[in-house]
Amino acid sequence: MIQLFNINNYVIDTSAFDNFLHGSVVRQFEEEFASYVGAKYACSLNSATSAIFLSLLNKHSRIKVPSVIPPVVLNSIINSGNAYSFIDNVDWVGNSYTLHNFDDYKIIDSAQRVDRDQYKNEANDEDLMIFSFYPTKPVGGIDGGIIVSNDYEKILWFKTACLNGMSGSSNNWERKIQFPGWKMYMNSAQADIALRNLRKLDDKKNALNEIQNSYNESFELNNTSHHLYRINVKNREDFMSNMSKAGITCGIHYSAMHLSPVYAIKSSACLKLSERCHNETVSIPYHEMLNKQNIDRILELTKQFAVMADD
Repeated sequence: MIQLFNINNYVIDTSAFDNFLHGSVVRQFEEEFASYVGAKYACSLNSATSAIFLSLLNKHSRIKVPSVIPPVVLNSIINSGNAYSFIDNVDWVGNSYTLHNFDDYKIIDSAQRVDRDQYKNEANDEDLMIFSFYPTKPVGGIDGGIIVSNDYEKILWFKTACLNGMSGSSNNWERKIQFPGWKMYMNSAQADIALRNLRKLDDKKNALNEIQNSYNESFELNNTSHHLYRINVKNREDFMSNMSKAGITCGIHYSAMHLSPVYAIKSSACLKLSERCHNETVSIPYHEMLNKQNIDRILELTKQFAVMADD
């Protein structure tokens, strides 16, 4: 079976951790990740969803988000006390986008993209940038997320908020409660796996670039994501069924949330690009473990089974 994603397997030696929850590996990962993306400070969390939730907590704002988006983003917006509306943007998938722009800083959601010096190149010092370590993401892990910034005070607040509202200290009994917070910190096992995958990222991206070039040439596309390779097909249900029977796993990224009865709002009546994506988008296998034989078979069967939609 040719899988849609590759998830690295590791043996975790917990005897190497100086603390199961707040070990030095967490700080090491924060420092190496911040350095990789060109930021000064970082706060790791148990998920990127938690990072979005805390970044929008009690902002009482209307957040404009693409309709074609994972529902966890909308859940974070709603549960943090904000309203939302939809925009007809489908190009963000696999990349980063501005989740919200306040008067003096912005929040960039880069849950599907990790590049060297990305924060330095895309953000201002006071901005927040959020990344995900969900197992299938460019830097996979046992879930997890991180917020980076050059604004020390903002990152200090997140570190306190995700540690039950307590100030940081190596000894639990020396921590002081600053405010009622949340238990959202990253643990040592999460940091260990994410750190190992971060150190493999450059090699992984080199392999993905070669696969991407083959796909782009074959489909006459210009996809640039290192997370997903998506195509639009008119016969999606039949295409995915036939590919599965042939031993190739495909996926859908993502459904249009404005069509869901849970998230539908009156102001999202006409989102043509989102609705087309909702019906036509398919992700084909795209990961660093694919060999030439795999790629040739994926391309052959895609051309055989897919009724390609016009761009």
